Amino acid sequence: MPIKIPDLLPARATLEEENIFVMTEHRAITQDIRPLKLLILNLMPNKVVTETQLLRKLSNTPLQIEVELLQTVSHISKNTDKSHLDSFYCSFADIQAKRYDGMIITGAPVEILDFESVDYWTELCEIMTWTRTNVHSTLHICWGAQAGLYRRYGIQKKLLSGKLFGIFPHGVNERFSPLFRGFDDEFLAPQSRHTACDRDAIAGEKVLTIQSETEEAGVFIVTAKDGREIYVTGHLEYDPLTLDREYRRDLEKGLAIAVPKNYYPGDDSSKAPIVRWRAHAHLFFSNWLNYVYQETPYDLGEL
Repeated sequence: MPIKIPDLLPARATLEEENIFVMTEHRAITQDIRPLKLLILNLMPNKVVTETQLLRKLSNTPLQIEVELLQTVSHISKNTDKSHLDSFYCSFADIQAKRYDGMIITGAPVEILDFESVDYWTELCEIMTWTRTNVHSTLHICWGAQAGLYRRYGIQKKLLSGKLFGIFPHGVNERFSPLFRGFDDEFLAPQSRHTACDRDAIAGEKVLTIQSETEEAGVFIVTAKDGREIYVTGHLEYDPLTLDREYRRDLEKGLAIAVPKNYYPGDDSSKAPIVRWRAHAHLFFSNWLNYVYQETPYDLGEL
């Protein structure tokens, strides 16, 4: 939540320069309060796991939030019961006339495919176009980030020589970005992907800002349009055992998979993993919600 201060307090200018949310007494008196409206487009196979992970991160705030779950109708889910989808998920046609403060587009296990080969690509493109007028801030995760950068800016993904898999340190390029309030200079985050976006192509796009990156894992967080578009190449939402489940799943399938880096003590998969990203993950999602709360218009019709 923002701090409330007198209108003419000298510290106000400094805090605002650092993108710290402050609320003047005048604004506090006139402010209307309403719940934030969030939409989650869940593209992951096991939707229950992913929705639980995201809701856990979104709940760590005093803000009241209303969440709706969205699915694509051009893809038939094989890993989530139809009864669950019918009960809790809507289609794009159901919400097309609505407007939202924020939206999350998740990753999907289709990164090896060309974007146009994904069976719901046309529908996803329609949804991403719709967000520009109907959503104040859209947070894209992993493949969702790659898809957004490709759809909006023509930035293609490239295949890595091996899967980027584990917990990696990331640096903060923009210290005073609202997304990184309270962050350390370096923080840890999970990565699990076979592809990456071209850094030079991202840096060459004037409206894009690389907020966080690391030499080993590459570009991590990119923003555009003053935070209305956010692209996160990793998985801050992952729970403690997500990488463990992925690792054991691939082993059972006989796939070539290395032990996730910096995850098990001594790289020994018989030991419980050490969770070292949880605090920054909660902080990132709380910062995003705080940004949305401050910047979105009270009347969503003004988007």
